[in-house]
Order: sequence, then C-alpha cells, then structure tokens
Amino acid sequence: MESAARAQIARSRRPVIKIGSAVLAGAGGRAGAPRLDRERFKALCSDIASTCVGGKRAPIVVTSGAVALGVERLGLPGRPREMALKQAAAAAGQSRLMRLYDDEFESRGLTCAQVLLTHADIANRGRYLNARRALAELISRSVVPVINENDTVSVEEIKFGDNDALAAMVVDLVEADLLVILTDAGGVYSADPRVDPKATRIPLIERVTASVEAIAGGSSSETGTGGMITKLRAARRASEAGVLSAIVPGEPGVLPRLFEGADVGTVVLAQGERRRLRQRWMLDLKARGELRVDDGAREALLARKKSLLPSGVREVRGSFLSGDPIEITSLDGKPFARGLAVYGADEVRRIQGLRSAEIESKLGYRLLDCVVHRDDLVVTQ
Repeated sequence: MESAARAQIARSRRPVIKIGSAVLAGAGGRAGAPRLDRERFKALCSDIASTCVGGKRAPIVVTSGAVALGVERLGLPGRPREMALKQAAAAAGQSRLMRLYDDEFESRGLTCAQVLLTHADIANRGRYLNARRALAELISRSVVPVINENDTVSVEEIKFGDNDALAAMVVDLVEADLLVILTDAGGVYSADPRVDPKATRIPLIERVTASVEAIAGGSSSETGTGGMITKLRAARRASEAGVLSAIVPGEPGVLPRLFEGADVGTVVLAQGERRRLRQRWMLDLKARGELRVDDGAREALLARKKSLLPSGVREVRGSFLSGDPIEITSLDGKPFARGLAVYGADEVRRIQGLRSAEIESKLGYRLLDCVVHRDDLVVTQ
C-alpha cells in the first residue's frame, strides 16, 4: 500500500507545496526574533524548480514568511501577538518575500505570480470561482502561483488560522493531485521525538482519526502559527476530498527525493473519489452553526440521500442566516454532513421538530419544505 502511494506521488503532475515559516527560518527561527534563512530559501526554490523540468509538473506554492520578514525589517524583538502589529509586519514583509521568490524563480527560468487570499474569498461562491479561473490561467501559462493568506487585511473572523488549512483549500481551487507539507519535523512520529528518544516515524497513515491527531501537539516554534496537528488536519481535509498528502522534512533535497518515490516523511492516503466542485467548496466554508438531528434524520440523509426536514432537528446551535454553511451532527455532537441553511437559526428554532406542512403556519411563509436541501448538502463521514 505504501509503495503504491509513493509511486502515485512520483506520477503527480499538479502538487500544492506548502512551506511554513519555521521551515524558511531554519535554525534561525529557534530562538529570539525569527529570521529567514536565505541559503535554505534558495535551495528550496531550486528544489521546486526542479519539479518543473520538461513541463512534467506544475507546482503551486503556498508560503508563509511574510510576518517573519516583516519582523526582521521592522526590527521587532519577536513575532507580534497584537493583530494590528502583526498586520503591519505582514505588510512590510510581503513585498520582500515576493521579491525573493521572483528573483529565485526568474534566475531558474520560471515566472511566479503573487496570489493573496482570505477566507472570504473561499466562502463567497463568485470570488471562489474567480480565484479558481485566475489560478487556472496562471498554471496554463506555466506560471508558478505563490499563495499566501492576506494577513494585512485579515481579521480573526475571516482568517484561515494557519497556512496548512489554506493549502488544503488551495488543493480544491486548483484541482491538485497531491498536497505536500514541508515541516521542521521529519514527518509524523509515534511520539514527540524531541522528548521521547524511542519515537519512530510513521511512514503511512491510512486515515487521520482522532487517535492519530492525539499524537500531535501544538506549535513549538517561535516563528510559525501551526504545529503537527494543523498539518494532520490539512492532510485529512485533502484526504476527504480524494487527494493524497505527504508531510515531509523541509530540508533542501527532500522534494526531489519525494518525487522520485523515496521513503521520506509520512504519506496520508486519499479516502474515496474526488468530490464534485460544489461539494468541495462547501467543505472549505467555515461553519456558522450546528444542527443536531435524531437518528431517523441521520438515516434519511446518509442512506436514503434525502433533504433535512425540520421534523428531524432536535437542537440548533450558533447564529446563522439563510444560505450560511452549517454543520449537521448526530445527537452526541459528532458531525457527519455539511450544508447550506435554507432558514436562519432563529427560524429553525421555531420550526424544529415540526412537519414540513406546519412551516408556513409557524413562520408566516415557507421557502422550502426542508431546512437543508439535498443539493446543498455533502456527507463528510
């Protein structure tokens, strides 16, 4: 199984390659103010360029590093925690980061293009499709997109939270066939190798489960915002969309070895077939609320592929409007589907448990007979 997965990686033609701040900083990000390691950066750009030789692959880069470079340029003592200062650092560092990418790729005969995204660009259907078309044009012209979260304008409500999550969403945007996450670790280990000398690398993960996620801890880097947990969750999102992932060391020379099928890092298998574009888009949205449903409604959604009726709703959580993405869970809170709400949270609270025929008498109007239509629903389990 592992050898087949590694062979599939070697055949990849459109990989998304995520590079984190800790990888770009190298040893310089371990203590004090984070700094970008220029020599490591050049080596990683060479590795990415090598994947393009002969037009064999069209890589898409998702990069961190703008804030770290801004910290360096502004002379700050460390990575800022205050949002306004972090945004200022991102603004100061983003242009320098892209200049470095542009210079390195151009010296290797490649053209790159900066793409800045926020969660709102993914959540809005029109902007999602516009971003998708623009990226497709860049790729068709052999341009390497270099994508980053737009930290300068993002606020907490619309932030991806980390560029691992952004990379998983970009997989859908560009219809990638592989997600590669470069990390300052050697892959996923049975325990934290920094504290447990007996920890061993896990070369293959069939499915990212809660027990697998429990192995990972938070971020230990002064430079980055994620950790192994965010990388595993990104791999899980890609896996659920039918795409293979590889979590590998962010060391120069590793990428070429990975694409040769070598045993490096950890491979996470894809689960099932690629989902349709609209389904993948709904998975990328940030849920605004939750509907807990009874066993009958769960069975109707999973086995009979029906819409969610108000009669099956037992609890409404959160505050959402009509058209917002919501999580659909069983009574114990375990999510099994994602959908777009027909009615807002307050409306659903008024009609939960009722028959569809009673909606109009309760609300004074009836948009649809269901609270989530089957066409706007995707099963996630």
